[in-house]
Amino acid sequence: MTSTVRVATDVGGTFTDLVYFETDDETGRQSIRTAKVDTTPPNFEKGVLTVLAKGKVDVSSVAFFAHGTTVVINALAERKGVKTALITTEGFRDVLEIARGNRPDFFNLMYEKPKPFVPRHLRRETPGRMNYRGEVTAPLNLSGLPAVLDDFRAESVEAIAICLLHAYANPAHEQALAAEVRRLWPEVSVVASHQITREWREYERTNTTVLSAYVQPIAEGYLDSLERGLAGLGNRGQLYIMQSNCGVDSLAATKAIPITMVESGPASGFWGAAELGRIIGEPNVLALDIGGTTAKCSLIEGGHVRIMTDYWIERSRLSSGYPVMVPVVDVVEIGNGGGSIAWIDDFGKLHVGPQSAGALPGPAAYGRGGGEATTTDANIALGRINKNYFFGGEIKADMDAVEAALGRIAQKLGVSAIEAARGIVRIANNNMINALKLVSINRGYDPRDFTLVAFGGGGAMHAGALAAELGVKKVVIPRAAPVFSAWGMMMSDLRRDYFVTRLIETDGVESLAVAAALTGLIEEVALRARAQFAAETIPAERVKLTPFVKCRYQNQEHSVEVALDYGPIETKTLADLIARFHAIYEREYTYRLDAPVEIVGLHLVASAEVGKLRLAPVPKTGASLESARKGRRQVDYALEGAHEADIFNSERLEPGMSFMGPAVVEDPATTVIVHPGQSASVDAYGNIHIENAQ
Repeated sequence: MTSTVRVATDVGGTFTDLVYFETDDETGRQSIRTAKVDTTPPNFEKGVLTVLAKGKVDVSSVAFFAHGTTVVINALAERKGVKTALITTEGFRDVLEIARGNRPDFFNLMYEKPKPFVPRHLRRETPGRMNYRGEVTAPLNLSGLPAVLDDFRAESVEAIAICLLHAYANPAHEQALAAEVRRLWPEVSVVASHQITREWREYERTNTTVLSAYVQPIAEGYLDSLERGLAGLGNRGQLYIMQSNCGVDSLAATKAIPITMVESGPASGFWGAAELGRIIGEPNVLALDIGGTTAKCSLIEGGHVRIMTDYWIERSRLSSGYPVMVPVVDVVEIGNGGGSIAWIDDFGKLHVGPQSAGALPGPAAYGRGGGEATTTDANIALGRINKNYFFGGEIKADMDAVEAALGRIAQKLGVSAIEAARGIVRIANNNMINALKLVSINRGYDPRDFTLVAFGGGGAMHAGALAAELGVKKVVIPRAAPVFSAWGMMMSDLRRDYFVTRLIETDGVESLAVAAALTGLIEEVALRARAQFAAETIPAERVKLTPFVKCRYQNQEHSVEVALDYGPIETKTLADLIARFHAIYEREYTYRLDAPVEIVGLHLVASAEVGKLRLAPVPKTGASLESARKGRRQVDYALEGAHEADIFNSERLEPGMSFMGPAVVEDPATTVIVHPGQSASVDAYGNIHIENAQ
């Protein structure tokens, strides 16, 4: 008997997760194993090797290995990148510091812009100029480069970012400059903007290049260590790295441009939600990922995960943050997870998050010295989490610490500890509802038209209450919910997103000419995409191409994307494109204009399957629901009060089983809460569907 083994690991802020799938090549029957260990900063690869050992994975037998990590976002957040310098066009060294004029803290007269990652003395200029069409208006002059590099060496610079004006239109000057830097200083890390993005907006493009250079040596060192560690365990297969665009990419490509995995963890979870929706016939999904530190959500319409390049890190109501112009799944993230700390402000008001207890010391219940009450502690105190089955019995819940932590909150509020716990859960739920509204109602979508797919360690615990509040028709808790981001990696294709800026006027121009220009642009980018895939031995016939045309009303600042089928553009196709632009624009902004539409660029998605998992139904043994019942216990639902609830073992639930709330389904790494009045059923793939009473 032969079988195919697929493994995915995901390094999160609190835990490192593993999903192991083994498929019998003859029968198609699948077996799945999951494991979870603490994340191990700063040596994140140690946690990966530990979770492989805990999951009893024979690495030498793995055919497909996918990996997602927070190493890039952590290096940026903690300022643990390398000393970086910037070379840009003469006269533009301060673009990075000038940034944008907008500021979120509008009425703060003392507002200060975020500090650039490269100080002014390490930002240098080079003569030479392109215009926005990519035409050379002044030749590149590299005569001063040796002296600049000597200064950088004296400053112990480890990485150089190169971003020249209008390189998105013509990268020739950047290519020449980067080649000369590498010739004169082979040891230094070099990243040029055209390697990352071919979109306009100088500040965003410059900052993205700087951030990629800043983390490149750190990410490369981490990936090298991981590769060596896996090789030491006998790994012979290809290692793929999860990207922020919901696809995986090769190790070599990721090492060159590591900024592309800035949000790899959330991306894989949302792609998994889209794929799961396709499998179970639910193409419209609100995806919610609640982990130990944050809650993240995204909207999936018609099975399509929205990818954008208007992504910012560290943006808040007090800071404008930093732009990262790489393809990232459209996500709203808030600081509310299982480890989010409850606190009282100066006015006696209760808050939950964004501060987190993390993995160490963690919530008070962990018994590792954590003294602050968290969402997890509130859920344990209310009986929503079984104190005698905490992490599947691996951890003995420290109830004395839980009671002490909640007691301090209760005393400040003048209520009982149970009321304080209920308040923590309600506020956490409210914060998550607001996040879900940001990706749905605020963008013209009615959440009642969507199915809520909730995952992560805390997703199943809060999803029922969120669905009831939003009027969502159904909640789906995936079979592998606690490690769903790792599961999503197995459903991912090798994917690359190509963005090109090219102005194509449609007003007053013959339709045939516009169609020909757009067809030429798509083919130009498609040729480049196929060439990159061919260099990795992936033939053109295996590469799927999906174009998205970026359109706007003439002279507006920003654009929206309209999807097209790949192929030659005809006049009818062009008319349909413009009509759909008007409809999409109106849904997003509530109005449309009687104004000319212009094309400002192209977003081409190129993908190829590289070992994607085909999910098989879960076999049934014919066991009864009673065999999955563990008993009954008192559970406080925070909103509906305390109820005697049926308790079920998730590992014994089978397809076709159904039951009514109040109920709790206990998994070693998560808890599914079924509220009074809700019904639950298990589908053919082992996912739990929860519906509100009509």
